[in-house]
Amino acid sequence: MAPSPVRRLDPVLVDRIAAGEVIERPAAAVKELVENAIDAGAGAIEVVIEAGGRRLIRVTDDGRGMTPQDLELAVERHATSKLPDGDLFAIGTLGFRGEALPSIGAVARLSIVTRTADAAQAAAILVDGGAKGPVRPAAGARGTRVEIADLFGATPARLKFLKSDRAEALAVADIVRRLALAHPAIRFTLAGDTISTIDLPAEGSDEAAALRRAARIVGADFVDDALPIDVMREGVRVHGFAGLPTAHRGSASHVHWMVNGRPVRDKLLSGAVRGAYADVLPADRHPILVMSVDCDPREVDVNVHPAKSEVRFRDPGLVRGLVVSALRAAIAAAGHRATAQGGRDALQTLAGRQPQSFVQRTFVGWQAPVDTGGTAASGDAHGSPLPGFAEAQTPFRSQDEQISSAFLPAADARAHADDAPALDAPLGAARAQIHANYIVAQTRDGLVIVDQHAAHERIVYERLKAERAARGIARQILLIPEVVDLDPADADRLLAAAGLLEAAGLVVEGFGPGAVAVREVPAALAGGDIKGLLRDALDALLDERDAPVEARLDRVLSSIACHGSIRSGRRLKPEEMNALLRQMEITPSAGQCNHGRPTYVELKLSDIEKLFGRR
Repeated sequence: MAPSPVRRLDPVLVDRIAAGEVIERPAAAVKELVENAIDAGAGAIEVVIEAGGRRLIRVTDDGRGMTPQDLELAVERHATSKLPDGDLFAIGTLGFRGEALPSIGAVARLSIVTRTADAAQAAAILVDGGAKGPVRPAAGARGTRVEIADLFGATPARLKFLKSDRAEALAVADIVRRLALAHPAIRFTLAGDTISTIDLPAEGSDEAAALRRAARIVGADFVDDALPIDVMREGVRVHGFAGLPTAHRGSASHVHWMVNGRPVRDKLLSGAVRGAYADVLPADRHPILVMSVDCDPREVDVNVHPAKSEVRFRDPGLVRGLVVSALRAAIAAAGHRATAQGGRDALQTLAGRQPQSFVQRTFVGWQAPVDTGGTAASGDAHGSPLPGFAEAQTPFRSQDEQISSAFLPAADARAHADDAPALDAPLGAARAQIHANYIVAQTRDGLVIVDQHAAHERIVYERLKAERAARGIARQILLIPEVVDLDPADADRLLAAAGLLEAAGLVVEGFGPGAVAVREVPAALAGGDIKGLLRDALDALLDERDAPVEARLDRVLSSIACHGSIRSGRRLKPEEMNALLRQMEITPSAGQCNHGRPTYVELKLSDIEKLFGRR
C-alpha cells in the first residue's frame, strides 16, 4: 500500500487525541475542573456525578467567574489566563495548559455558565462533540458551573476501558479528598448515585485547620497520632503531619503529598518516606502522612506529566534530605509514644467476650505481687495465668547495663504508697509480669501492658546506634573464638562485608572453607547466641544488598539488638521491670520494636470500667 501524504489533522481529531492524554477517565475530568475552580479563588466547590461520571459531571464554584470574551476563548486549545508572562518555569497555579476544556468538549457534551461579580447577567456556551456554539446570555450566580454530559459519547470505544460506575465514582472521591487536603480553607462537597455524600466544611488556613481537614479524611484517630512538622532549608519548606509509626496501614493510600498546593504522587517523596520510616515500620506496612512541600515555583517542574500528577525538583537531594531528616526527627522526638488505637482494639476484643468469663479467667484470684526476697514466686510462668513478681532466673549480663544503671531503689511491692512518682510517669509503675514476657504497669488513669523483649530490643538498638555515632560500638574480645560453619558462598559474602560488620562490633575472619571465626562481638551481646546472630546478620546483608551502607549497618545492628535483649520467658524483679519502663520513656522510637511491632498497649481506666458495666 502506498504511503499516505503528510497532512494536518482535523482540529476536532487533535482535541480528541489530547483528551486521551488528559481525560482518561471521569476522575481526571473532575480533577481538571476542580483545579480550575481553586485557581478562580472559589470558597466553596460542589461536585455532582451520575453513573460514576459517565452520564454527568457537574462542578459548581463561587469563584471569580469569566467574562463572555474569556468564556469564548476558554474552550479553545491552548488558551489560558494562568501564564500571564508565558514563563513555564514559574507556574503558580494548578492548571495552566489550556487543554482541559477543549479536550472535554471534543469527547462529550460540555456546557458552561459563568458570571463575574460585576456582571449584570451570566454568559453560557455549549460544546458538543467538538462543535462549539455561540456565547449567549443566561441566568446564573457569581462563579462558574460546568456540566459534562455523556462523557466519551463522541469516542464510544473509550467507554469499554472504564471500570464499573462505583469504581469510577470512588476514583472521583479520591481526587476530591486529595484536593481538599491541599486546600482546607475551601468547602468541598461531592454527591453521586453510587457513593456516599462527602461534605467537608471550610476549616481555615492555619496548621490547626489543616489537621482538622486531615482528620476528616484519613480518620479521627489521626489527631491523636499526628506528629507536627515544620522545617525549612534553603528556601524549601516541609510542613504538615506525620503519623506515629504504630499507626500504620497496609497500603500507601494514606500517604498524601502536596507540592505548592498541588496533590502529587512523587517517587522521590515516596522513597524519602520509606527511608525515614524504615527503622520503625514493618516492611509491608505504610505510615499515615499529610505533608506539603512549598518552594519557589522555579525550583520545581510541574510540566513533566500530562495529568500534572508528578513533579521534578531542581535539587532533589535537598528535598529528599530535608524530608528524611524532618520525619526522623519527629519520630525520635515522639519517644515512647504509640497509637491509642492498639488499646482500643484490645478493649474491643475483650468486649466481645462474656464479662464474667473474662473476669474469672483473668482477675479472680489476683493479688498484689509480693517481694519474695530472692525466692521465685509460686506457679510456673507458663502454667499460671497471672503469676506474681519473681526473681530473675539469671542475673543481668553486660547487655543490660543501661537498665541496671537506672534501677530504682528496691521497694516492698506490697505497699504502693511509695511509688507515686512512678504512677505519674507515662508508663506507670510495674505491678506484675505475666507469662514471663508481659509487664503489667499501673498509671493514674489506666494500665499499660509491655512486651519486655520487644521493648528492650528497641532500647539496645538505639543505644548501639548512639554508640556508633559517638565513639564506635564497644566490643568484647572472645577468649575462645566462635567458629561458625556456613555454606561456602555465604561465608564468602560475610567475609566480603567484614569491614561493615566490624563497624557493627563484629570482628570476623576466615577459618577454612565454609567457616568463619568470630573474634570480637559487641559488648551488648556478651554471652548471647553468636551463631544465630551471624546467620541473621547474613540475612540482613542479603536483604539490603542494594541499600546504602548506613541502612545495611542498621539492619545488622537491629539483628544484634534482637539477640542482645531480654528474652521472652525471662522472669524479672520489680526494680528491673520499673527500670525497663523508665528506659522506654527516654528512648527514641520506643513505642515499637525494630521490626515495627508495638512494644506496649495502653488501656484507659474509663474504658476498662465500661467492660464491667461500671460506666
